[in-house]
Amino acid sequence: MGDRRPARPLSHAEWSARRICTLCGREARGFGYIHRLQVGDAPVYRFCSMACCEAGGTLAERGGGVIDKTAMEAQAIKDARRPFAEALQELGLLAPFAERSAAEIDRIIEACVDGFQASMQRQAEKRDPLDHEIPF
Repeated sequence: MGDRRPARPLSHAEWSARRICTLCGREARGFGYIHRLQVGDAPVYRFCSMACCEAGGTLAERGGGVIDKTAMEAQAIKDARRPFAEALQELGLLAPFAERSAAEIDRIIEACVDGFQASMQRQAEKRDPLDHEIPF
């Protein structure tokens, strides 16, 4: 989340599987940005609209290709600290984290969220869109 660069460049299939706007979290609708058109070397960002795409491109230019967390993402990470601490307490693991800074805790939360989202994207890529129950 802080550094949105993937561990490796996104493949075409991964690009197609990403459905969330990098800036606002709405459904991405075909607008994309690759920093300086460095296909294979730079992260790929998707957006819901041309307005988000232009804003995201501007942010990426300023940040050398990295788009910082949105205010909503930053608040969500902050809000996740308490449930994270409660889970650590329940598991008897709070002591090793007691002296850690908020930034270090946030890094752990971000890693968990990023890993979760990456898994969901990989699963969506492999899934047959016609092989699931109709939700109505």
